Amino acid sequence: MTTIALIVTLALGFLVAPLTAEAQRKAMPVIGYLHWASPSLAPTPAAVFLQGLRDAGYVEGHNVAIEYRWAEGRYERLPALARDLVDRQVDVIVAAGPQAAHAAQSATTTIPIVFGVGTDPVADGLVASLAQPGGNLTGRSLLAVELVPKRLELLTELVPQAKVVALLVNPNNPYTEPMIRDVQEAARAKRVQLPILKAATESEIVAAFATLANLHADALVAGDDTFFTSRREQIVALASPHGVLAIYQFREFTAAGGLISYGSSLTAANRQVGIYAGRILKGTKPADLPVVQPTTFELVINLKTAKALGITIPPTLLMLADEVIRED
Repeated sequence: MTTIALIVTLALGFLVAPLTAEAQRKAMPVIGYLHWASPSLAPTPAAVFLQGLRDAGYVEGHNVAIEYRWAEGRYERLPALARDLVDRQVDVIVAAGPQAAHAAQSATTTIPIVFGVGTDPVADGLVASLAQPGGNLTGRSLLAVELVPKRLELLTELVPQAKVVALLVNPNNPYTEPMIRDVQEAARAKRVQLPILKAATESEIVAAFATLANLHADALVAGDDTFFTSRREQIVALASPHGVLAIYQFREFTAAGGLISYGSSLTAANRQVGIYAGRILKGTKPADLPVVQPTTFELVINLKTAKALGITIPPTLLMLADEVIRED
């Protein structure tokens, strides 16, 4: 090969290389990750979702790309973030929380959507049925809202002498009113008063806890809400100084120092969302993937917190516990 020919060949090689790299980048499927919180406030890290993706054969940066969109706790930002992902023509949208799922649903009827929600996706209009979702959505339901009355029952087992049990709710959550009705029914059955504390901001959470003494509340049930989950450390920290015996929705509260929690596993839910996203990338249609619901629930008790509050956990509850967090 002549010197001139060699130079031409090398020059063409330098031109083709970036074009090939760009073609490979575009050939890599893209997932749009739409979350109601921020990386620091999300109850479970994105790494759990990524593990589910790996279980399905996809590794970020290797054979799949991910476009992250965080609403930073501002639900009103979700519709614009969802539209941005649609404009970017992502291959799948993963929506964390019911608000994110509805925003994605409103933004597209063609791009597959995998959701993780704590509500009833059928009643919410996200899917036609659990077994046959229909349309372009499927995912995982945590049954979080439905479990709030059960949490009140568990709390009255822990504090059988309780006469007043407060319920902390977010008035801006559209699922709050039906949740209140269900918990009121459970409270009547247990013959306890149920004052409702409303909080939609950090300062309102502080104000809500400050009213507990005047209400002569014996205990508190933290209602299901994504905002409360993001503020779990604040809520747990406020409960202790007020001597409040509180039950929470997820293990993450108890791990942060909360007394007791009962609910499905957020880790299992987010991993399942990752698995479903991977299956869809491989060609399975959302309509052919039934919505997954939890079959087991975690009862977690923090004995260190119980000791600090000066209470003894009944042996019956300890026997039922899936995990007991003991003193160091």
